Amino acid sequence: MTIEELKKSGSIIFESISGSRAYGLDTATSDTDIRGVFILPKEQFYSLNYIGQINNETNDISYYELNKFIELLSKNNPNLIELLNEPKSCILYQHPIFEKIKKEDFLSKLCKNTFANYAFTQIKKARGLNKKIVNPVDKERKSVEDFCYVRGEKQSVLFKEFAIKNKLNLNSCGLVNLAHMKDCYNLFYNENLNYNGIARKNANEVCLSSVPKTEIPIAVLYFNVDGYSTYCKKYREYWNWVEKRNEERYKSNISHSKNYDAKNMMHTFRLLHMAKEIGLNNEINVRRKDREFLLSIKNAEFEYNDLVSKAEKIKNELDEIYKNSSLIDRPNFKNINKLIYKIRNQFYNNMV
Repeated sequence: MTIEELKKSGSIIFESISGSRAYGLDTATSDTDIRGVFILPKEQFYSLNYIGQINNETNDISYYELNKFIELLSKNNPNLIELLNEPKSCILYQHPIFEKIKKEDFLSKLCKNTFANYAFTQIKKARGLNKKIVNPVDKERKSVEDFCYVRGEKQSVLFKEFAIKNKLNLNSCGLVNLAHMKDCYNLFYNENLNYNGIARKNANEVCLSSVPKTEIPIAVLYFNVDGYSTYCKKYREYWNWVEKRNEERYKSNISHSKNYDAKNMMHTFRLLHMAKEIGLNNEINVRRKDREFLLSIKNAEFEYNDLVSKAEKIKNELDEIYKNSSLIDRPNFKNINKLIYKIRNQFYNNMV
């Protein structure tokens, strides 16, 4: 089922703008995220064609089937529990039946860990993304030959350097497996024989040749297979990231040169502050009153280590806050199951 088909089906019971625009942290270049909840048609729900979630290609738009939505709410998932208190200006549609899902039945002391753990995942992402920013991978892909080495007099020498120094024609090189020595080969050279070279174009392994027994190797060649595999993975990940990255966000990150992704760090503190508010006041404050502070983080006005220290301090405060909180320890699954049944049954009966 596509999003277009879902909208035509009449199955949506809640739809809201979410993310930065709901938090009040959006800028002129911010995307518009949409999250919603739907109830599968009765025939499909009772068949083998259950669908738990429907997204668009960029995951900016996501709809969750009632069962999956309630399941994630019961785990106090930060991204979904905030849908229970979205600003009214952000709500695009709300079926009356959605009002039966109340935050009091789901907000629990689980939020301490779900929000804090998610927050510290953002810290890791803030530095993880930076590795790609400050360590770009050249667009021209390295070849197998770039990971081949020849033993010199006292040290290994890159094969390409060896070939240049000895004025070798690469097409006149031939390799033969060297017994009992993993990834090592006897290197032969003869311009009058039809050797296959070191590796074919775009190949991922060396190329062996048929060599007469009378030929004498000129060196032993080693192919660093692990190094080549690691490089290929890094190359693929980097250029996939380049293809999918948000250019405005990327330009912002490289402009401040603070060695971290400022947007990830902003969301770290949004999550920690929300966790603190939930523990103290039993409230989900989606629209942020700490907007100026959060935007100052997004603008990279702090050093990374200072932000990590601030985050650690808040995380430690959460232990005492939740210890004394009036929140339930965890949602009551017996009551939640009754709620799901009641909502689904009522929705299907009204569809008849």
